[in-house]
Amino acid sequence: MTEVLKITPETSEQIINEAAAAILRGEIIAYPTETFYGLGADANNEEAIRKIFDLKGRDFKNPISVIIGSRVDVYPLITGSTDVAEKLMAFFWPGALTIVFNAAPTVSPLLTAQTGKIGIRLSSHETARRIAQKAGRPLTATSANISGMTECAVAEDVMKQIGNEINIFVDAGATAGGDVSTIIDVTCTPPAILREGAVCTEFVKKIL
Repeated sequence: MTEVLKITPETSEQIINEAAAAILRGEIIAYPTETFYGLGADANNEEAIRKIFDLKGRDFKNPISVIIGSRVDVYPLITGSTDVAEKLMAFFWPGALTIVFNAAPTVSPLLTAQTGKIGIRLSSHETARRIAQKAGRPLTATSANISGMTECAVAEDVMKQIGNEINIFVDAGATAGGDVSTIIDVTCTPPAILREGAVCTEFVKKIL
């Protein structure tokens, strides 16, 4: 049965600790991001990652991006950065821009879908960042819904779709919804926009 934890100023620290502990136990949580609710698992734990695929009914050919707790956490996950990547991180992080890098050898091929590339985001939602910081792990950042169904911005919708399959639901009220994160691949020249989203791609191009 899913444990629902409602974030308030008084309960915030305790709930962050509980969510992080669940991640370290290999459990699955739903947590708020700057767009929709996401499904969080320890991105260093292949068994936990497989649970995410099973829960969503997701094809293993589809990669899963991750959310990190601070900008420096990106470097152990990648083989090298670039001037373009550094500029994007400096300007758009924290925020709804997922940047695709060449993955470090230690990154699970389940996350990369055997592409050798990993999508990473530093979320502008404080709760998402704090859970990743407390756990000391990158969190899977796929949306909290069954694959092919609508992304969820409120707890009720998440619970209807997958409520019985997650261990902890971190309820911070309605998320912003709207567009999903924008995805840009910086492993090629010029960088390629893989998905239009919350960050205007014309603005990204202007910054670059």
